[in-house]
Amino acid sequence: MNRIGVIGGGAWGTALAAVAARAGREVTLWAREPDVVEAINGRHENRRFLPGVPLEPAIRATADLGEAAAGDLLLLATPAQNLAAIAAEVAGASDGHVPGVVCAKGIERGTGALMSDALRRVAPDMPLAALSGPTFAREVAEGLPAAVSLACEDARRGAAIVEALGSPAFRPYLTDDLIGVQVGGAVKNVIAIAAGIAVGRNLGDNARAAIVARGFAELVRLAVASGGRPETLAGLSGLGDLVLTCTSEQSRNFTLGRALGAGERADAVLGAREAVTEGVASAPAVMTMAAGLGVEMPIAGAVHAVLHRSASIDDAIGGLLSRPFKPEAGAGRGGR
Repeated sequence: MNRIGVIGGGAWGTALAAVAARAGREVTLWAREPDVVEAINGRHENRRFLPGVPLEPAIRATADLGEAAAGDLLLLATPAQNLAAIAAEVAGASDGHVPGVVCAKGIERGTGALMSDALRRVAPDMPLAALSGPTFAREVAEGLPAAVSLACEDARRGAAIVEALGSPAFRPYLTDDLIGVQVGGAVKNVIAIAAGIAVGRNLGDNARAAIVARGFAELVRLAVASGGRPETLAGLSGLGDLVLTCTSEQSRNFTLGRALGAGERADAVLGAREAVTEGVASAPAVMTMAAGLGVEMPIAGAVHAVLHRSASIDDAIGGLLSRPFKPEAGAGRGGR
């Protein structure tokens, strides 16, 4: 796995290209935007999505999907809702058997499918893995220490991917729980919007901590009902990522929620952003998935109602605070 193709020229794809280059790999990054390709090749900087972060000169950007798809390993880092369509193009531009690592954190809107299931639908011969964890792209691109979960059902292939990407500053921890890793990465974005709303509404640190804890319970219930393992969610791709995203100003999902809590309109906030805020599309997808599995997710449901059903924030908060008192319960199927 010496030739790494990174599919997606946003902040996260660029950061992963930097990771692979530091690990000594030959890196080709595909970006849809001509200015991104030009800036990376000419100035060694992604001025649109990661301004001010110098990149390894060895990283080569291209607008030709076939060039990036010719690698030994593909890192699929486009926005989650675009991933299946791009993966179908990638499969058509290659022999379809090059391993792909899902690096997008989301659930497919409309179907409630995990990214791996969506990819199997369009690229059935592509061996899959998933990478997720508490990572902000800028810090990873700058070479600051980070740790992630790398999920692969084939242990030998997973170990090879760890070897291809790992370094002292980027530490992948291997697991075979493809479901748990993906559910954790997707649901935490929705919970982070709720945490931001609490902060924007001046509800206090106690409320934010309660949202993190009870949101974590929702996240675990959905993962377990889907076939994931609770211990996976207690690690980097679950609890670690949730805590980071619910407590940092670098989180697009948290800052969106904070703006909403302070009275700003979602379309105004999102319209001013270059990068995608994944939790917005993931909220209805999470609820579709939860409904199909019979899992109760009141916090995620409240975020969905605010973003997509014109519910007022005060009504959403009131609905959560007026829920019946129940015993605290751990992971499991069903709702609490």
